[in-house]
Amino acid sequence: MKIAMWSGPRNLSTAMMYAFAARGDCAAWDEPFYGAYLNATHIDHPMRAEVIAAQNPDPVAVAAGCLGPIPDGKPLFYQKHMTLHMIPAFDRGFMRGLTNVFLIRHPARVVASYAKKREGTTLADIGFTQQAELFDEVAGWMGRAPLVIDSADIRANPHAALSGLCAALEIPFTDNMLHWPAGPKPYDGVWAPHWYNAVHKSTGFEDPEGDLPDLSADYRRLVDQAMPHYERLAAYRL
Repeated sequence: MKIAMWSGPRNLSTAMMYAFAARGDCAAWDEPFYGAYLNATHIDHPMRAEVIAAQNPDPVAVAAGCLGPIPDGKPLFYQKHMTLHMIPAFDRGFMRGLTNVFLIRHPARVVASYAKKREGTTLADIGFTQQAELFDEVAGWMGRAPLVIDSADIRANPHAALSGLCAALEIPFTDNMLHWPAGPKPYDGVWAPHWYNAVHKSTGFEDPEGDLPDLSADYRRLVDQAMPHYERLAAYRL
């Protein structure tokens, strides 16, 4: 099975990748389209040159890799995808060959976290609009809503959330998903030194988050723009 987990940045996405890789029967691929996205858009991101140099910039080749043989002959292939990487110029037909899941997080938490890593955050940067578009596209050809899981539910009860997700995917759950070794992982993207500092210190999912963060007026407006997209997908969460 090839699992494509679609989220915006700062959505617990790296921890989820670590959880699936910790199973032992699952290969992991970290943001396959990041280099192609940066190459096509010319957007300035931290470590931009390194990302493009480290990845195939051809989206057609990347899509073929998503559908190709699973590395190391494993039965499961977890692909951590960023919704903002799927720009309109990229053919999304490959998604029909994947099991697509949508990972969501409250916009206020996403904005607060993202702003610490990259200034001048915009709606396009955090992927909520793109996530809703991809959700609608997948639901359209599936004839039903694809799976949605909320990071808040995972942190509130990792065992229950992940066992529920595995049941929905029709794969066995293992307690191995709840823990992983600290430090960098061999499947981390080259951008990990900039983005993964906190998760590299972790050995499992963190405790539930407290109150929503206080944000500036500009960031509160950004949250207001993202909320309808988040709430619409949240209605379908496991």
